[in-house]
Amino acid sequence: MDFSLNEEHKLFRSTMRDFVDREIRPVAREWEQSGTYPTPIVETMKQMGLFGITIPEEYGGMEADLVSMALMFEEISRGWMGVAGILGSHSLSCRMIALHGTEEQKQRYLPDLATGKRRTGLALTEPNAGSDLQGIDTRAVLDGNEYVIRGTKIWITNARYADPLPVLVKTDPTTEPAHKGMSVLLVEQGTPGFVVSRDMGKIGYKGPESCEVQLDDVRVPIENLLGGEEGKGLKQVLGGLEVGRINIAARAVGIAQEAYDQALQYSRERNAFGRPISQFQAIQLKLADIATKVQASRLLTWWAASRADSGERADMESGMAKYFASEVALEASLESMRIHGGMGYSTELDVERLYRDAPLMAIGEGTNDVLRMVIAKSLVNGRSEIGG
Repeated sequence: MDFSLNEEHKLFRSTMRDFVDREIRPVAREWEQSGTYPTPIVETMKQMGLFGITIPEEYGGMEADLVSMALMFEEISRGWMGVAGILGSHSLSCRMIALHGTEEQKQRYLPDLATGKRRTGLALTEPNAGSDLQGIDTRAVLDGNEYVIRGTKIWITNARYADPLPVLVKTDPTTEPAHKGMSVLLVEQGTPGFVVSRDMGKIGYKGPESCEVQLDDVRVPIENLLGGEEGKGLKQVLGGLEVGRINIAARAVGIAQEAYDQALQYSRERNAFGRPISQFQAIQLKLADIATKVQASRLLTWWAASRADSGERADMESGMAKYFASEVALEASLESMRIHGGMGYSTELDVERLYRDAPLMAIGEGTNDVLRMVIAKSLVNGRSEIGG
């Protein structure tokens, strides 16, 4: 059992850290507060090949392991979690297409997705269906050689740029259980009836857009059915969400690490009663708690990533990592704000952004309450090796 990074991982992390320090940190606060889309950062990420991190080399991608993916999301999130979101659902969907797409679909989309010439996302959530994906209302009816889609999706990251956008639909709403009638269709930008109707207002996660998407009699060729077979959609999506939760866990680690780093630095610089506040036991206990939990979160995330890399089922492991790391991000951002005192509440420092970004980590890719049930189901069914 080895909890250290190999030399390749260390080099990749160093490269990512240099990129974040050079191109993200200097602009993050200004662009986040003004709602500026980080186009120059996206262009650099294209040049670095980051859009192809989960795409096989034969289609022009990096085909990195999931530990490397976790390192990428952690480092970017330390600088600005919103930028990590641009790569988040893109990387998940690219992996879905690589694993489940037909050869024609892979050849058509993956090379451009690897370079960032095309980008993608994932349309799952609806106004009346979030964690309960089997409760979606979006329908796709086969009409000749085309599916006709009608429905609404919300909270869709990259909606304005996704081409194609994988959309979870019900191709047979009468089937029981419902998941057997669910499929994923790849909807291309510019398709008539596909409308990004509005951007959702958010307290955090600024930078990337989160949109409502209307699908009004959108016609998609049958060749765009992911995998070429109906009824496989929910399985395809849930497999992708295992990786998505590793992504969210890593982002949460990045937020928590940055909250700790800023709290430690401030405690050394801020004086009270004639000495730095880092010398007060109350502050030291807070720092010790945060540091311990951040490292535990990181190791859980690497463990989940390694499990998924081995080809084994990793829903429990990724669920544990995402659940724990996101709760730590919430705690760390609040404690960092408390250590900063009044300045932690100011928009002149980055602590308040971490505090606003952290809650999404506990909600995205399955709420933590739902993930606790996923974890418990694995434990009760005896799949876990926890405890030896």
